[in-house]
Amino acid sequence: MNDYEKYEIKCEKIKQKNEEYLDRFSKWLEKSKLSKKTINKHISNVDFYINDYLLYDDTIEAKDGADAIGMFLGYWFIRKAMWASKATIKSNATSLKKFYTFMKEENLINNIELNNLNETIKEDMPQWLSTIDRYDNITIDDIEDVWNY
Repeated sequence: MNDYEKYEIKCEKIKQKNEEYLDRFSKWLEKSKLSKKTINKHISNVDFYINDYLLYDDTIEAKDGADAIGMFLGYWFIRKAMWASKATIKSNATSLKKFYTFMKEENLINNIELNNLNETIKEDMPQWLSTIDRYDNITIDDIEDVWNY
């Protein structure tokens, strides 16, 4: 078995576990009396993060992904998600805060990890929103100008 096949097998195992997390997260959200539409949006956002981003180059489990939020919302999401916008960055940040709060309540992450995630979102959100503005600005000719600020 080659390395890629091993990677694929590990990804499948993680995705199975992620499905369990998403199911439990959905039930957790239902207790908050959120609308089905809002719950579905949170599930979709988290699914993209844990099953696409965290498994894109590596096999990072959801419980180990709280510290990857900055690279996701500040770079990867902007480049890879055709629907990336200020609103979707904010929506994803909200969904991921809720998901990792759920993960903390499930004792899958600790207070420090949750606090770091929340602090990263609070401190870096203005920078991420500026980046998406530059990324969408058709007058910027050099893509490096988007990321070098």
